[in-house]
Order: sequence, then C-alpha cells, then structure tokens
Amino acid sequence: MSSIRQNAGHPLPDWRNLGVLLRVMLGINGLALAGALIHARGLEGWLPTFVESAAWVEPLLLLNLGLLALGRDLLWRCPARIGQGLVLLLAALSAALLWDAWRFLGLTEGGLDALGRTLLLALGAAWLLLLYFELRARALSPRVEEARLQALNARIRPHFLFNSLNTVMALIRSDPRRAETALEEMAELFRALMREPRELVPLSDEIALGRQYLDLEKLRLGERLQVSWEVHAVPLETLVPPLMLQPLLENAVHHGIEPSARGGEIRVQLNMKGETLVLHISNPLAEGASGRGNHMALGNIRERLALYYDMEARLEHGPSGPLYQVTIELPCRHCKKPSP
Repeated sequence: MSSIRQNAGHPLPDWRNLGVLLRVMLGINGLALAGALIHARGLEGWLPTFVESAAWVEPLLLLNLGLLALGRDLLWRCPARIGQGLVLLLAALSAALLWDAWRFLGLTEGGLDALGRTLLLALGAAWLLLLYFELRARALSPRVEEARLQALNARIRPHFLFNSLNTVMALIRSDPRRAETALEEMAELFRALMREPRELVPLSDEIALGRQYLDLEKLRLGERLQVSWEVHAVPLETLVPPLMLQPLLENAVHHGIEPSARGGEIRVQLNMKGETLVLHISNPLAEGASGRGNHMALGNIRERLALYYDMEARLEHGPSGPLYQVTIELPCRHCKKPSP
C-alpha cells in the first residue's frame, strides 16, 4: 500500500513531485544568482555573469533531476545516509563529466584547480538542498500525526453519532433487520475513521464509505436527502488519501440539507481529466448561509492533500448560485486504465 513518502518519514524527497522539482530549481538558480552577485565587479555586470553560470548550471541540474526521478524508488529503499551519499556522488560525477565535456569542446579553460572548484560547488549545492529537505521532513512529520487527530475530530461530529444511534433505536422494534444493517454500517464507518492516515486507499473504498454514511443519514432525513452519483470511467483502483470523500459529504448534509425543511440533492461526480482524478460535490446552499461552516473540514483536507501531494493537488470551494460546490483534483500515478 502506498503512503506519504515525500513529506514524512524519509529525508529524501519525491524527485518526481512537481513541488520538489520547483523547489530544487528555484534553490539552485537562487544560489547561482547569489554567486553571480558576489562574483560580478559591479551591479551592471551581474546579469552576464549569471547567464554565464547558468550555462553550466542548467544542463547539470536537468540531468541530475532526470536521473534522480528515474532512481527515486531505489534511493528510497536505501538507508537514509546511503541515499543522501548517492545523491552527492551523482552531483559530483555529473559535474565532473560536464566540466570535462566542456573542456574537450574548448568552451572552458583551467586545470585541476578549476575542476576542484566545480566539484566543490556541485557538492555544496547538493548538500544544502539535502539538508533543506531533511529539515523539512523532520518539521512535517509531527504535522502528520497532528493532521490525523484533526481529521478524527472533524470527521465524526457528536450530533451525527447521537442522531444515528437514536435512529437505530427507533428501528429496532419496527425493522430489526434494517437496524442491524445500520449498526454494521456504523461499525464500518468508525473502523475507517480509525484507519492509519499515512496509507493511501483505493477509491472504491472511499466511495463505499461515502455511500454507507449517506445511507445512515437517509434513515434519519428520509426523502429530504436525495443523492446522485456520477462515476465516469474512473479506475476504482486509484489510490487516494483516506477520509477525503466522507467529510465532504458530511459537510453537504450538515450545511446544505439539514437547515432546509425541503431538503435537497447532493450530487457527487468523479471523472478523469488526463492523468488527473477530479472529484466534484455540490449541495443546496441553505437560505442565508455563506458556506463558512464548511471551512474547518475543508482546511483539514487541504492540509492533508499538501502532506500527500505537496503542490500537485488542488482544492476549490465556494457558493455558486443556489449551490455550494467543492472540487478536488489529484494526480493519478497509481491508477490503472479503466476497462472499456
């Protein structure tokens, strides 16, 4: 089962993550810019100096990022210090090879002292980046557990527990079999809520959990709660963060259906946009409501998406006419092609 790797538990980042790539490129180019400012004789000369250094930096940077992306899984399987050492070795070897190629083409001059400076610069830049990602992993690791506690607190509100129990108690005499089924669904719901949050789960599990939750709420709300599911050729094996769908449905019920005497329809849409999984949920916006009550759970989900995907996930929400809409987009690296 896949889990949070790039942000917690391992000092080496996910070299295939767009956020990591952006940070590396900004960091290396920032160091090159700082070096140009120091090396230039005046402010008017810093730009040509930076362009000259960029001619060295960019090919080396792109080569290393490509090799690190290809070897990401191998580096993760290594002990942390060995993995970091391999990254430093790669930086040194690629810098030496690039320097030798440029020297062979006559694009640079200098002997072993120039090669030594090149190696020191490459190793220094790589070490600073590794130090940054290790410190970042240490800083984020406690937030994983904090996000877990926040998720558990935000997912099951006391009113849902008590209302569901009261509904089941009312069914015990009139429909014992349905009451037993409802208790089983509640047990499954709570079991999912206690699941280890570091592990990604199949999308099919999230959908099943969402359906169980809505079935329980429909026992209480009756015909006031209408639900529409639209799953368009989405591979159900896709791995997603746990407890992503249920809290959004809970928000939709609590803020959209319950305040209205007439109730309304919750619409759930799942589809693929290229290699991106798109989840869209809409519910009626109760009269006089602005959707502010949704923000605690949405903020929690946004934080957990950042822990799993860094900058590659997107969450948007807000009122749109008579509806309140939430849209989540996730990268879909682990999914299989849907069967025709």
